[in-house]
Amino acid sequence: MSLVIEGVNKRFKTRHKETYTLDNINLNFKKGEFVCLLGPSGCGKSTLLNVIAGLERPTEGKVYLNGEGIKGVGPDRAVMFQESALFPWLRVIDNVEFGMKMAGIPKEERRERAMKYLKMVHLTKFANSFIHELSGGMRQRVALARALTLDSEVLLMDEPFSALDSQTKTILQLELQKIWWETKKTIVFVTHNVEEAVVLADRVIVMSANPGRVKREFKIELARPRQSQSVDLAYVAAEVMRELKEEVEKVAKVEYDSDWSIEEDSVLYNTDGDMGAGL
Repeated sequence: MSLVIEGVNKRFKTRHKETYTLDNINLNFKKGEFVCLLGPSGCGKSTLLNVIAGLERPTEGKVYLNGEGIKGVGPDRAVMFQESALFPWLRVIDNVEFGMKMAGIPKEERRERAMKYLKMVHLTKFANSFIHELSGGMRQRVALARALTLDSEVLLMDEPFSALDSQTKTILQLELQKIWWETKKTIVFVTHNVEEAVVLADRVIVMSANPGRVKREFKIELARPRQSQSVDLAYVAAEVMRELKEEVEKVAKVEYDSDWSIEEDSVLYNTDGDMGAGL
């Protein structure tokens, strides 16, 4: 196993109480595997990703990469967030090179590697553009290219397509599948969208409502590349959604009015027909 999570708990102490966000998480990730973490709002998906990244420390438990305990951030793990987090005063090429520059990689090598990954995300003709000149989808592609340049073994992605329109999201899902196939990276991808999880993942980890626990794992054995219009994919997504429905209802009982019903809400489908887009 490339990445191993053993007995990870995460709790936060406030003035009046102690709250568990993650409870006894045990997971193994194979080298080169694409895994999606799926669950309702507040279940600790992003917290778990931050623990793997070394941005947060678990209260108990350990995370290992290739047998070595993770004690903080490192070049073996790249992170891509919901927002592109690009520098608006830098050109696209300079944004992509930024991490490599901080790592002390020579200028010629930085440029060669940056252009390689800009080509992979089909943005070489915008290399000298500024960020405000790009669409939202293009900005996320720049952020993806930047995340790839350090050649990290593990790529951690926290709902990177959640703010995009459905057409752009579909294109980027196809591109990400292709990039994953070419790079053979281990990818851990956080999403609240059932359809997106089934489109992308080798394995979908369904997490329970707070505190986050591993409720069930689904092995997705559909042929690639996958597209959301597939009948087989819709069947698998419906099975995953049935498992998730109970956890969504738990959250809703706390956060919604008493007359709320999952059958009547748009939590299963948004106006674009994306299953689970409201989770």
